This record gives sequence, structure tokens and C-alpha cells, in this order.
Amino acid sequence: MKFTVDSAVLTDSVNWVSRSLSTRPIMTALLGIVIEAGSDITLSASDLETSAKSSFSADIKEKGRVLVPGRLLAEISRALPNKPVSFNLDGSRVLVTAGAAKFTLPTLPINEYPNLPVMPDTSGSIASDLFATAVNQVAVAAGRDDSLPTLTGIHVDINKEVITFAATDRYRLAVREINWSPNNPEETTTALLRARTLADAAKTISSSKNISFSVAPNTSNERLIGFTTEQKSMTSRQLDGAFPPYRHLLPSESIATAVIEVAALLDSVRRVALVTDKTVPLRLKFSDNSLHLEAGAGDEATATEELQISYTGEAIDIAFNPTFLADGLNALGTTYVNIAFTGSNKPAVLSGKNKVDGEIDSSYRYLLMPMRYAS
Repeated sequence: MKFTVDSAVLTDSVNWVSRSLSTRPIMTALLGIVIEAGSDITLSASDLETSAKSSFSADIKEKGRVLVPGRLLAEISRALPNKPVSFNLDGSRVLVTAGAAKFTLPTLPINEYPNLPVMPDTSGSIASDLFATAVNQVAVAAGRDDSLPTLTGIHVDINKEVITFAATDRYRLAVREINWSPNNPEETTTALLRARTLADAAKTISSSKNISFSVAPNTSNERLIGFTTEQKSMTSRQLDGAFPPYRHLLPSESIATAVIEVAALLDSVRRVALVTDKTVPLRLKFSDNSLHLEAGAGDEATATEELQISYTGEAIDIAFNPTFLADGLNALGTTYVNIAFTGSNKPAVLSGKNKVDGEIDSSYRYLLMPMRYAS
């Protein structure tokens, strides 16, 4: 095997597939990235749950296939100078050269490398930037506790031409609806996929125009979801278990509504929360077109701040986890936030608005549970 490739192209491809490398492999081969030189160069990696491939054009002198340590290749590719990179298989070692930089990589037994799963048939296509935005908006609410695996996932609900993404860690719920182009206009199915996997995919493929989205039928033994662009692909096995029902949690009515500039509210939340631990409640009092924020109590440090806002409805005295509140505000992507309340001890729903008196963008909703605070 012998080829030469642009360093930026190599780094992009290695970064993509290295996301699927196993951190606790059940076999040594899963520590590696497969480099295959054929008509193009194809890199692939897998942890048996998620598998990724990336292809690119190169000046190929000799064809071949080899398995090299993945994390080492990733570190080397990121550190190489901006010059053409040459790969040359010499016996059981791979010589990597870029300008004056030279590396020699050991190889791993490629005959022990497992066959990667076959990509399911394409279900439809989505604009990449829309997909990436939707995934990032809901991933912030996904759980981090692996002992509750269903809450570490993003629930994908396909209903004809609408896909709904949802995630929750029990303290907040994020829901985003987007339109897509299904191959079957009557397509309806659901899937539960690791939030980390979807978020990683969204980070890298947003630079392409469209992605093909593939969902294996629920009757399939593989239970795979796949994403494909012109040069990159990823498959991931779905999580076991049922995602909790969530639609009934989103209230259809409210007793009060606040419209606030996102940037101003974020600044205030961050300042006032400085005096407390990130898990200590941030108290917010809404009334008469004003918002009073306060944190801390007793002999400890305290902070307060006032904001002029647009407010309608009865007075609300409520407390939130400041980190969770900031996450929701950051995820909106709009100039203003519309906060709908159903009570001081009930969840509030954040949605976006581009103008104070504009329409509410209900395609994204971020439900936040209140916290108890010391009076």
C-alpha cells in the first residue's frame, strides 16, 4: 500500500472515523483504524455499537489494506505540517511522511477485525445544517448517567414528512420538529439513538449540503440507524428500552408569559449564579414587566439583578437550575425567548421569538422543571 494525500483531507477523515473507536475494546483490533487503498482511500473504525467510514481521493501508487492504532493516527494527523502526506506500508509497519516530519506506525492483525454492519436502505434525506441544529438543540437535555441508558438517548419519531427529536434527563425536556424528504411519504417509525452519537455526527456532517438518513425496520435484527454524505457514513445500533412518553408534559395553555432578550437574560443568569454552586436554585420573580433574579442566602454570598421585560399574566415566583436554564437559552438560536408558565411550582416552557411582538417558533420547545428554594 502506497499513497499520498493532502493533510487537511486526511485529518478531516481521521477525525470522523476516530469518533467510533472503542475506549474499552473487547478485542485489540477495535483499537485500530482500517486504511484501505483501492480506487479511493477508505478509512473505517468501529466499537461494535457505532461504525464510521470516510473516503477520499488520493494519489494511489499501490493498493492494499492495513490496520493501524487509531488514536495514535488521529494525534499524528492533527500534528502534521500542512504538506502532502505519504503512506507507505513496509512489512509490518506503515511509514507516514509529511515534509520533514516522519513517523513509523506499527500494524495490528487485520484478519481479526470484524465485518462492519451494512448500511440500511436509505429512508430519506435532510438538509445537513437543519439536522445538525435540531440534534444540538435536543442533545443538551439528554442524560449523562449510563445507568439509565434510555435517558442518554435522543428519541427519533418519524411521521411522514416530519421528524421529531426529543431528549430528557428527567429535569428538562427538549423537543424539536423538522421537515425532511422521505422516500416513502407514508413512512412512520421510531428509534432511540445515543445522544453522543447523533451529536458527533452533527458536528462533522453539517459542512455538507444534505445527508441521507437510514432507519432499519423495527423487525430488523440489526436495529441500525445510518447517516451518509458524499464521502462519510456512520451506522449505530439503537438503544434498548422505551423512551418515556413526553408529549403530555408539554402544556397547551399558560397563566403567564415573559418575552426577554436572550443575550441580556443569559448575561444576568451567569452573573447572579456566580455566588452559588451550579446546582443551587436561581430564583426568578416575574411581575409588572420586570424580572428580579437572586441567588445565595443567609451569611453566604448573595447576588440580585433586575431586568425590564415584556410580561403578561399573574406574578410568578420560581427557581431553576441556572446551568439548565442557560443551556435552554443557548439552544434557542433566536433573539428573544418566550417563557410560558403554568404555575410557580410547575414546569415552564421556553420557545424562540425573533421579535418581541413576533410569532412564537414552536418547532423547538425546552421544558424546564422548577427547583425548591429556601424562603
